Amino acid sequence: MFRLFLAFLTVLISFVSSAEDRRVFVIPVKGEISKATERTLSKGLKQATEREADFVIIHLNTYGGAVASADSMRSALLKFGKPVAAFIDNQAVSAGALISIACDSIYMTTGSTIGAATVVNQSGEPMPDKYQSFMRAMMRSTAQANGRDPLIAEAMVDPSIVVPGIADDSLKVLSFTMEEAIANGYCEGSASTIYGVATMLVNGENYTVEEMKISSLDKLISFLLSPMLQGLLLMAIIGGLYFELQSPGIGFPSAAAVIAALLYFAPLYLEGLAENWEIILFIVGVLLILAEIFVIPGFGIAGISGILATVVSLVFAMIDNNLFYFDGRVDFIVIIKPLSIVLLSGFSSLVLSIWLAGRLYPGKSFSYLSLKTSLESNTGFVGVEDKLQTLIGKRAIATSSLRPSGKVEIDGRWYEATLEYGMADKGDELVVTKAEGGRVYCERLPQ
Repeated sequence: MFRLFLAFLTVLISFVSSAEDRRVFVIPVKGEISKATERTLSKGLKQATEREADFVIIHLNTYGGAVASADSMRSALLKFGKPVAAFIDNQAVSAGALISIACDSIYMTTGSTIGAATVVNQSGEPMPDKYQSFMRAMMRSTAQANGRDPLIAEAMVDPSIVVPGIADDSLKVLSFTMEEAIANGYCEGSASTIYGVATMLVNGENYTVEEMKISSLDKLISFLLSPMLQGLLLMAIIGGLYFELQSPGIGFPSAAAVIAALLYFAPLYLEGLAENWEIILFIVGVLLILAEIFVIPGFGIAGISGILATVVSLVFAMIDNNLFYFDGRVDFIVIIKPLSIVLLSGFSSLVLSIWLAGRLYPGKSFSYLSLKTSLESNTGFVGVEDKLQTLIGKRAIATSSLRPSGKVEIDGRWYEATLEYGMADKGDELVVTKAEGGRVYCERLPQ
């Protein structure tokens, strides 16, 4: 009898333990959708898999952000093998709406909203239709994947889409309150807390809720990935290079530029965004710019190539190169924000550096653009014309064809030359007849 009681107790404990083994994992996605939030979601889904979670809740409160990051997050949610619920705690608009629809179920707090997913620029103005078409396609396909009305999803992007009985006004994009979302199949229920959502997910079974653990290193990397800080790091890179040119030699400006470059590329490289070729291209670009300034006279191919290489490397380091292709074609939408950050930060840094250099080094900011010293003959300076006058009457050898201009060699040195009349071939003997305008004039001798 005692053995039978122990067996029954063991089965009961096993049943209770299994009933309590419903694990709910919570991932916070709050604030602007960016590389930082994309990274948080990716890490959270990985942790949920490692913890063998039965359900995942995305605790969502966002006004939107980068479309490229939202697309990457959407793909990750659709491919995840466990049930995922979105808990909209206040707002899920724009990119936040896309992320919500990518979840298997949606729960909302009273007073929260979902929708308004039109793609806009930095000033809040709607982008051209090709960008809206991209967003409509993502919203439509995502809604279809989770059994929701795709027309409603498109109406959240395009105000011209009319949904009978729901969005009859073709001048406004569609947004839902909690009650409207429930009525139209875009919300499974109302909840005020994470535990309320978890209770509905497990259908009354016992469960444990585990919040995502974010390490100090993860927080630092996410902080370094924020668009504002990336812009400041870009300004430090460009400003450091500018001040280094103002005061040649390895000093604080160059050290600041190197540190800023490391802080810019390191988190992007660790996240798999910055690839080896982008870092190499950045270094080559900087070297080309320095070569153009210090080695090659004037400003030409090397300088322009260096600037282009630097800009391209900084822009592509911010994006997942796989997102640069959409349906087998190049998709430029993903580079709009990175390109804007790079160009705006570069211009702002250059203007600020010039202004600050003028304060720190009065009269030095553009001193290299003009000659400040008077070259007087009484102090020993001799003009080019005076030196060339001494060559009159000397014999010269044509080092190139003169038709009628070219180069000649006189006493082992080359000079720009022009024939008084006729033409000469390379190797012909000439005589200098006059010198003016920084060149010598010659006549061809009988050969």
